[in-house]
Amino acid sequence: MFVSRGLVVGFTVAMAGLVLSGCGTRMNKAPVEDRGTSSSTSAPAPAAQPGVVVATPIKPLPGAENAGKPGYYTVKPGDTLIRIGLESGQSWKDIARWNNLENANLIEVGQVLRVLPPSAAPAAVAASENGVVTRPVTSSSVAPASTPAAAPASAASGVKPAAPAASGTVVAVAPATPAPAAAPAGEDELAFIWPASGSLIAGFDEARNKGFDIAGKAGDPVLAAADGRVVYAGAGLRGYGNLIILKHNNTFLTAYAHNQTLLVKEDQAVRKGQKIAEMGNTDADRVKLHFEIRRQGKPVDPTRYLPSR
Repeated sequence: MFVSRGLVVGFTVAMAGLVLSGCGTRMNKAPVEDRGTSSSTSAPAPAAQPGVVVATPIKPLPGAENAGKPGYYTVKPGDTLIRIGLESGQSWKDIARWNNLENANLIEVGQVLRVLPPSAAPAAVAASENGVVTRPVTSSSVAPASTPAAAPASAASGVKPAAPAASGTVVAVAPATPAPAAAPAGEDELAFIWPASGSLIAGFDEARNKGFDIAGKAGDPVLAAADGRVVYAGAGLRGYGNLIILKHNNTFLTAYAHNQTLLVKEDQAVRKGQKIAEMGNTDADRVKLHFEIRRQGKPVDPTRYLPSR
């Protein structure tokens, strides 16, 4: 049979192409995904279910188990250790020591602090306002100085800072000048004197003025109203300027605010009538002395304790 040369050539070329194509297919391996190995042998974490909230345990604040108990105080927004001491009738240093506070600046809203000495007998504890509890004692002597600690300058969670001294505050220490002490009027009672000789410009108002405002000139002497110990001297309490707080016994504190010069330091013993500061207008609209008497931390009307003029 006659076969065209062209047809043979075409048939040969087509067969060669099929052979080459088959060879190419056998040489190219198919892609392989190894599902038996992984960079981690642990099982994958289960996916969170929609709408399910996983609760994270909240660490309770220090002392929370004592909230509401006699002799304890729950920290509120705006509190500082100095203010808590004033409101509870205690030294801020004592409170820091009783609560083992390494840094007196670090107190938190909701934290519960002891504001009575750990040795206070439960039967002798008497309740007072604001959850602060104190106990009367038979001795009117001033408690011994507490262990020195860094002055509180701030507090956490909305608690305002309290710097130990304002810029420009002049602090000088004057030697004690003994003065005769009057006999107590009763158990833990004291016979106070007026702390300044100026006229009274604002009287006691439980809601708006927690003490007396006494007029004077810059530099006029400010006197200790009774024997006591300095538990605070500085400018760390907002609204009081350069402030001195004296603790007279387990019942009474007195406060002397807006001074231009402080003449005593913390833990110093002072005598009734001793010059402890000079009158000024720090954190005030005029030169004056703001004077408070606090009984078991509660402000009381000085008229009940000061002699008539």
